[in-house]
Amino acid sequence: MEKVKKVLITGATGFIGRQVAQRLAPRKLDLTGIVRPETSRKRLEPLEGFMTLAKIDLSDIPALKKFLAENEFDAILHIGAIRGGRRFPKKKYYAANVLATEQLMLAAYRTKARFVFCSSVGVFGAIPNELPANDLTERQRDGYYHETKIEAEAIVQKMVLEGLDGYIIRPSITYGPGDYGFPYTLTKLVDKRMLFLPNRTVRIHLTDVNILADVFAKTLEAQLTPGSAYIVADRQPVSLLELADEIHEKLHGKPYPRNRIVSGMWFRLGERIAKWMKSDLWLARFRLISRSWFYDVENTYEEFNIRHQRTLVGFKSVLDFYRKK
Repeated sequence: MEKVKKVLITGATGFIGRQVAQRLAPRKLDLTGIVRPETSRKRLEPLEGFMTLAKIDLSDIPALKKFLAENEFDAILHIGAIRGGRRFPKKKYYAANVLATEQLMLAAYRTKARFVFCSSVGVFGAIPNELPANDLTERQRDGYYHETKIEAEAIVQKMVLEGLDGYIIRPSITYGPGDYGFPYTLTKLVDKRMLFLPNRTVRIHLTDVNILADVFAKTLEAQLTPGSAYIVADRQPVSLLELADEIHEKLHGKPYPRNRIVSGMWFRLGERIAKWMKSDLWLARFRLISRSWFYDVENTYEEFNIRHQRTLVGFKSVLDFYRKK
């Protein structure tokens, strides 16, 4: 492909988008970031020195179409989305996660730009039906966020058949400084000894945000097969108990208390209650700490030649961030 000069990044102030933007900054590219109009000044400041910011809500399709009609890019890294668990109407989820993807993809197709879509391993469900999950694993619409990602992926693949230079990146749950999601919450629960674990081995598969940023950066220059999808996560899954021990050792100097290991029946009960309450968020929370979820990342490491990362080593960045907060 021709050398990329102008790059559009959606979700530039989000946890992943910010890391990708900062990774690309030294390349002296012409970077533009799409950010929400209501984004605070504090979140915008780290990006203002090296990229142009366009204040557009991804769910505002007319505004997005107007912007794309007036601007052209060599590559579009579509990372922005309304994430799962947030309290928005389904209409807003659909507009931001599906319709916006369609508009960005059509703009890339029209201008022959490379289009890289940040999806999620959630397309396989919170807990995949097979382990390790891979590109052929059955999709599960077990939450509206996952459903929007499945639909957006289908749109991308359809346009690839029409000639779109398009690719899909599926990160697992990502960790690193600056994020308050699952890894930070896990650390807090372990610190307060409020995390209960099932009395069986649970293996989970997290993603160091630096590895994910590397993959996105390399998509701008790598020779790839259009339509390819890549699962991004650390090289190997980790035992949840081992991770809890590591966190507790670093914070308190001893392994996590074994009296916090309980029968799996309590987690099954929690799932039933969450289903009765129709809470996708709480259902996912119970499942993420009581069932295994890991993925086949072999082709990602081969294709992008990224460094291997052990979660127990990389997780130090979360602990350092947690201590500061």
